[in-house]
Amino acid sequence: MVRVYIGGCLFFLAAICPGVHFQRNDSSAQAVSHSELTFEAHIEQPVLQPSEAAPPIGTYMLKSPAGKPCIKVTMGAEYIVLEKKRSWYFNLEPSRVMSSGYCGEDAAVLCLTLLGNAARLQFTFRKEKDIFFVTNLTARVSPLPVCQGCANKTYSGSVAHDKLFAAADGQSFKCKSENVLLTSSELRIKLVPLQMQAFSVPKGQYGKGD
Repeated sequence: MVRVYIGGCLFFLAAICPGVHFQRNDSSAQAVSHSELTFEAHIEQPVLQPSEAAPPIGTYMLKSPAGKPCIKVTMGAEYIVLEKKRSWYFNLEPSRVMSSGYCGEDAAVLCLTLLGNAARLQFTFRKEKDIFFVTNLTARVSPLPVCQGCANKTYSGSVAHDKLFAAADGQSFKCKSENVLLTSSELRIKLVPLQMQAFSVPKGQYGKGD
């Protein structure tokens, strides 16, 4: 199991999206099937940067086939890649991300995929009695090489936890501090800030933050 280091909050990561439903990142978008989704023809390969910048904050909503919100996540996400003995950075841009996953009675998945499938971040949720939590979190990024002559490379990692980001049913998990997840020796994920709620998201609004 890979350890995760977090400044005040705790996290983790798993890689293939079940992809039952795909949705745009706005409340008016309707769920469509995997076969109906069309990505742009070209692959958007992330460009790693030599210095950090605050990641843009996005809100990602997943709805059931009946149109009922079942997962809502608000966060900024940064990939931190270790290559050539130094750190490189890539921020997930919400406007270039597709949300997919599925909603079950006691299990749910939210998968965020960059158009072209060159970056992915996935949360697996569980519900037990009156609480929800994340049991698995995975990340993957396939950026352009950081130097001329360097080979194309995919960086990925995952971590698992019994009850990560736990909150009471109908309430949200909320953390404003910087959260850095060590998913592998070459990839870290920073989430800042972070608010999420799963299974019960009445009218698509967050409940009280834990």
